[in-house]
Amino acid sequence: MDRPLTVLPTALEAQVKARPLPRHVGIIMDGNGRWAELRGQPRLEGHREGSVSVREVTRAARRLGVQALTLYAFSSQNWARPPEEVAGLMELLREYLESERAEILDNGIRLNAIGEVDKLPRYVREPLERLRADSAHNTGMVLTLALSYGGREELLRAARDLAQAAARGELDPAHLDADDLESRLWTAGLPPVDLIVRTSGEQRISNFLLWQLAYAELCFTDALWPDFRTEEFLRCLSQYQGRERRFGLTSAQVNRDDTPQRAKA
Repeated sequence: MDRPLTVLPTALEAQVKARPLPRHVGIIMDGNGRWAELRGQPRLEGHREGSVSVREVTRAARRLGVQALTLYAFSSQNWARPPEEVAGLMELLREYLESERAEILDNGIRLNAIGEVDKLPRYVREPLERLRADSAHNTGMVLTLALSYGGREELLRAARDLAQAAARGELDPAHLDADDLESRLWTAGLPPVDLIVRTSGEQRISNFLLWQLAYAELCFTDALWPDFRTEEFLRCLSQYQGRERRFGLTSAQVNRDDTPQRAKA
């Protein structure tokens, strides 16, 4: 990805914190398996090292004042991976929920989860639901884990909900609008997604937040997820801050004082 001038991480953090931040950052955490394979290790070791990046990036986002951070932890399609890898990932998820519980609660973070969470094994669902409930009244950053998540699956579920509501006479199909659909998405209530980051050099979205990224900035970095730590995260935020967000308008319109707030966000 394009890099700003080299600066010390502490100076870069101060620089980023002084400029408008994205309200909601989504991250496609890619490259764990490749990181391990490059080192001759089992793929699960890459996922384990990737959990360190989760901790570090979450801390950085909270410290900077990002309102919401959504991490693509396990996709709907990941269930098709080798059973031993899926089992290992579920165990790592359980370990994460238990090891990070105190930090999440002590720092006022609200834990959220999106996706077909009911498909997760009970030994993952139970600590997940406990931590969601115990952190529900926290007012700091919202940390959302996308688990058994797929953007197409989310949209299909929302469409079914709308169709059922229309069939019951609760909605007039002729007057449906974007708000009606957004209220039925798993991300309902979260701030608009301003920035999507994908690690590992791949440049695709992979079924992540398909509706929500309509006006999001995209940042692709070559760093594999286990190597994506605070400095790389800061560089992505700095890149975002250097872009002009027009939302379909012209530069002149965006820079006018009477421009709608959405165009200035």
